[in-house]
Amino acid sequence: MADAACVVAFATIGRGSHAEGLTLPGIAVTAWPFLAGAAAGWLLARAWRRPAALPTGAVVWVAAVAGGMALRAVSGQGTALSFVVVTTVVLGALLVGWRALARLTARRRAR
Repeated sequence: MADAACVVAFATIGRGSHAEGLTLPGIAVTAWPFLAGAAAGWLLARAWRRPAALPTGAVVWVAAVAGGMALRAVSGQGTALSFVVVTTVVLGALLVGWRALARLTARRRAR
């Protein structure tokens, strides 16, 4: 659920920063390829076993970017190099970042 929220946040922020409509259908059009990629990553990583593990986040991240870009390409959406770079960085920060924060928080609580 956190991964889906991260992808939707990415799509929402991206649409907002490019003055595109912040409507539910518009956000869905932007988010769906990356949600599908992230879902594939969840299956590949068997994320239900260790959803907060950093390696799980890495697999979900790579799948979200690669799958999302592939689906955008076949559906006629843009895949400009600058978009690929920004997507890779932002989704990495979000999808791996929440896991890193959760791990750090758990370690601090254990002390």
